[in-house]
Amino acid sequence: MPEPYGLEGVVVSVGTGSARDERDVPTGNSVTVRPAFDGNRVIFILSLGCCEQMRIAFVSFETVHHRDTETNQRFRTVCDLLAERGHDVHWYCAGFWAGEESTYEHDGITYHAVATGTDARSSFLLRLPFVLAATRPDVIHVGPQPPSQVVAATLGATMARAPLVLEWYGDGGIDDTRWTRLAAGRPDRIVTPSELVGTWVRELGADGDCIETIPNPIDCDRIRDVEPGAEVDVIYARRLDAGANLESLLLGLAELRDREWQATVVGDGPERAAYEQLTADLRIEDRVTFVGDLDLEDRIAAYRGAHVFAQTADHCVFPTEMLWALAAGCVGIVEYHANSSAHELVEGRDRGFRTTSEVELAEAILAAGDLEHRTYDEAFADYDRSAVADRYLERYRALRDEHGVL
Repeated sequence: MPEPYGLEGVVVSVGTGSARDERDVPTGNSVTVRPAFDGNRVIFILSLGCCEQMRIAFVSFETVHHRDTETNQRFRTVCDLLAERGHDVHWYCAGFWAGEESTYEHDGITYHAVATGTDARSSFLLRLPFVLAATRPDVIHVGPQPPSQVVAATLGATMARAPLVLEWYGDGGIDDTRWTRLAAGRPDRIVTPSELVGTWVRELGADGDCIETIPNPIDCDRIRDVEPGAEVDVIYARRLDAGANLESLLLGLAELRDREWQATVVGDGPERAAYEQLTADLRIEDRVTFVGDLDLEDRIAAYRGAHVFAQTADHCVFPTEMLWALAAGCVGIVEYHANSSAHELVEGRDRGFRTTSEVELAEAILAAGDLEHRTYDEAFADYDRSAVADRYLERYRALRDEHGVL
């Protein structure tokens, strides 16, 4: 019998599931289930509409356990969001754990070793379609690297009669190759973190109508729970490497050396010493404090104490740290760069400025001084983990309906 998703007062026999896969009747986070008895049967009355549990197959040859890249972090974050909602989350990958077991459970995610390791890519690609077909997931969600896995996952999705979602994060850019063009034309939906990456994917030939932007999430409750740190006028946070472009901010601050201000730089990296020397050369070393790497709790405290967050990096597919800072009340100042999406977060916002030079950046810092200091901005509630999870789930359900699963 069909599963009575979204119905009120429906009676469901124990053990009945959809005709699709004989799973138990699912219960979700918003369901109130009342047991009752009918002769020899135990029945459940669903008194509220429910968000049904789905089986979601994530496909990525590599995981954060193989390489800790931004793309792998994003993929893991999406898995975590859905596992937290009680969904049945499976990750099909190259094995990374010790032992002979073919599966490994960790933090609500079941990992499946489709290949024994990262040296067995061909085996992974050959086996993947049949593994996916056998598991019959509600949705298949694939990563872009290697692009050949998207083609293999497409075949698996066809065999499993499941929709295919491609998560294309784009850190490091997107190569225009035959395989990436093939990958761009396969999915039912492509998710990117920003409009910038969406543009890159469209340039590969993807249908613009199937591209959807879903941002990285933040935890708004966590921001509110952290006590604000010391007050500071300007804060910057990023790994201090060749792409940090911190010099733009330092040169802008030097334009204001005749005014009273204090700045904090969060982060470490190979260019830190050079940036510290630059502050000395600009005669602002007594006003700029380099605090090194901080954990998330301490970064949130610093953002809640700061008035302005400056983003000047050359390349950024999604400015996650800036998002935390804006939600923590900071005014956002972004130096525009062609390969950075940071300006997308401040466009159209009263508490945001987009600049193109050090002089404009200095002027924006002065203008930001006229805005009230905040320690939280509810305008960014749509970026909370729960809201981002809802967007994925809504997309999954819409795609599944289109495939006639229900």
